Amino acid sequence: MAEQTVVIVGASHAAVQAVDTLRREGHTGCIVLVGDEPYLPYNRPPLSKKYLAGEMERERLLLRSAQYYEQHLVDVKLGLRVTAIDRADQRLRLSDGAELRYDKLILCLGSRNRLLEVPGYDLKGIHYLRTIADVDGIRADLPGAKKIVIVGAGYIGLEAAASTRHLGLDVTVLEMADRPLNRVTTPEMSAFYMHRHEREGVRVLCGMSVSSFKGDATGHHVTGVACGEREFDADFVIVGVGILPETTLAAAAGLRCENGIWVDEQCQTSDPNIYAAGDCTFHQSVRYGRRLRLESVDNAVEQAKTAASNICGKAVRHEHVPWFWSDQYDLKLQIAGLSQGYDQTVLRGDPDSGRFALYYFAQGELLAVDAINSPKDFMQGKKWIAERKHPDPSQLADLSVDLKSL
Repeated sequence: MAEQTVVIVGASHAAVQAVDTLRREGHTGCIVLVGDEPYLPYNRPPLSKKYLAGEMERERLLLRSAQYYEQHLVDVKLGLRVTAIDRADQRLRLSDGAELRYDKLILCLGSRNRLLEVPGYDLKGIHYLRTIADVDGIRADLPGAKKIVIVGAGYIGLEAAASTRHLGLDVTVLEMADRPLNRVTTPEMSAFYMHRHEREGVRVLCGMSVSSFKGDATGHHVTGVACGEREFDADFVIVGVGILPETTLAAAAGLRCENGIWVDEQCQTSDPNIYAAGDCTFHQSVRYGRRLRLESVDNAVEQAKTAASNICGKAVRHEHVPWFWSDQYDLKLQIAGLSQGYDQTVLRGDPDSGRFALYYFAQGELLAVDAINSPKDFMQGKKWIAERKHPDPSQLADLSVDLKSL
């Protein structure tokens, strides 16, 4: 197996980890990396934070230097899309007409922005935030801008709000749900973030469904956002209403797709020669006993390790406790585990201090922890979740009790 050709589609966090694991596990065959952007794999989380705010140069986004790929003997093909997978002949067709043969294939396709296709959706000045090019477009609209409307109060929307507010803009966030971060955290944490953004001068309005985008007299550039009879002026708009798993290529090849590319515990698709990792996958979680689609760097990296290890003949299951993070202002939110299905919460610390944690239990077992500026709570909670621990809630709430003693 060592001399097989492994092709990785998608220049992402998962792709870099797949390269690293393949070489570490002894794969000496050819590795080809195909990416549709003109850049080497780069770090996406800073896009809505330091890169948007102009505090990070583009070169610092790169996950590895060009020398890394040379040293690991990776044939990198950038600015090319894979247009078709021929599973029978184990070949890929590229957008330039060339073909690539593979013995094993790893799909690290990620996701694409969910579009808000209401009247006026194609006006200039309406931006999404997923790639370097997206953020470069936003930054080009910053000079002279005073007012911005952000549609969506998820991680991306609130991070972009914090970054643009830091730049001095008048920021309004419109959220369709009844609270920010509705899909990823609890009402208590939503209220905490709502209060912090309002304290920073950001207007966060919930229950707001966008009905249209308004344009200038020429009908070319956006000037506002309408939610029924209410209108909000904007020099430009950022839309962050979620992402969709990128399954078009896989589905066209006949791979099983179901809320993402279907993979088993080894990150293998319905084709034994094809693996997948990252946001694009719908995977079987060993820890939670159900299928999940997770949108996080951590999950992408861990799945890539699993896929590459199995390709190298090392039987590994993906049984990692998922974790996530978000940076807004001076707040670092770290989440370990998944809180869905909780029946009890325990607060450790004082939210007014800006350092606290919220623990989630189900029938006495710890499911998840949301930690604000408290890495100790995050790390200890992550360990307990993996070990299926039942820490005592009353002691957990007592700051005088050391976490490790529990």
